Parts: sequence; structure tokens; C-alpha cells
Amino acid sequence: MRRLLHVSASPRGAASFSRTVGEELAGAVTAATPGWTVIRRDLSHTPLPHPGPDFARANALAPDMRGPAEEEALARSEALIAEVEAADVLVISTPMHNYTVPSALKAWIDHVVRPGRTFRSTPTGKQGLLADRPAFAIVSCGGRLGAPPAGQVDFLTPYLRYVLATIGLSSLDILCLEEMNRGPEKVAAARAAARLWSTACVARAAAPPGG
Repeated sequence: MRRLLHVSASPRGAASFSRTVGEELAGAVTAATPGWTVIRRDLSHTPLPHPGPDFARANALAPDMRGPAEEEALARSEALIAEVEAADVLVISTPMHNYTVPSALKAWIDHVVRPGRTFRSTPTGKQGLLADRPAFAIVSCGGRLGAPPAGQVDFLTPYLRYVLATIGLSSLDILCLEEMNRGPEKVAAARAAARLWSTACVARAAAPPGG
């Protein structure tokens, strides 16, 4: 049984463009070959708390120095990391909020990106500890990306590439759905582009591990 993990961050529910495209991609991948399970992590419906003082104290200790209280403080993080580790394919669907990732997705990232657990520091920089796998991100933006004043600066996609590569997930394809608040013609154009992108991604996502 293969697993696809879909992490969605939009508060707009079924009206979310990014979530819809993410579900379409998940459906296309699982339809291409049999034997898939889809795990859905809806960060808006079930928001995660941001890591607090107990988490910080526990994470600063070496594993053999942690007691029951420290293990409890890290239990949510461990569960989220285990979801990623068990996934053969990762799909992230998110809106762009204030030029970058929404708070809900940042909380997930802060639980998953952990020194000593999903990456380690070395003299030559941070080294990811998770095995690479196909990863896809769908980013929805109300306006147009690009140089101001006609466009807006995109801090989200370079950040997402960098932070996922930090833990070892460097095989990331990103689709940006731009101008989603600029009328039905723009939405239709973005949705058409999304269908082409999803079709191109299916072969890579559905390929056997190591294939």
C-alpha cells in the first residue's frame, strides 16, 4: 500500500482553489495505479498550535536526556513527522497570505522541521535526514506575482523550496495559481493550466519507489 499525504492550509474549505487542485492531483495519482491510501491533513479545519516553551525545552535536549514530560511535548511533532516519513508522495495546497505562507502552514513546518530529527547541522551546512520523494505544492494567489507595482513579491515559493530541502525533500514541483481574485476569465485560465500541470505530474508521482 502506497500513501499520499495531502496537507492543505486554506481557510476557504471547498471554495479554495489550491485545495481543489490538490485534491484533483491526489485523485489523478491514485487513479493512475492501484493500491493508494490518501491521508489528509487539513490545517484549517484542525489547526495546529505553534510550538511553545515546553516544545522548545524538550527539543533542545538530546533524546537520551528526555523524560516523559519532554516526550509528551514532542508527541505532536513526532506524529506529524511520521506522516511525512510514511508518505510516498507529498502534496501541499496553500494560499499566499501577505506574500508568504499562512500561519497554519507555518505551524506545521515548525513541528516538522526539527534539528536532530529531520535535519542535522554539519560544518558544510544543514543536512536533511528524510528520504527524498515526489513533492508537489499548489499556491493560490489573489493577485499577480512579479515585480511591483504591477505584481507582488513572492516570498512563499523560494521559502517552501528551501525549508523542505532542509529536511531532504528537494524534489518539489510548484504550481502558482495567480490572479484568482481578478474575475472568472483569470480563474478559468488558471484552472486550465492546473489541469495540464497535474497531468504532467502524475507520471512522476505514480512511479514505483526508486523507479
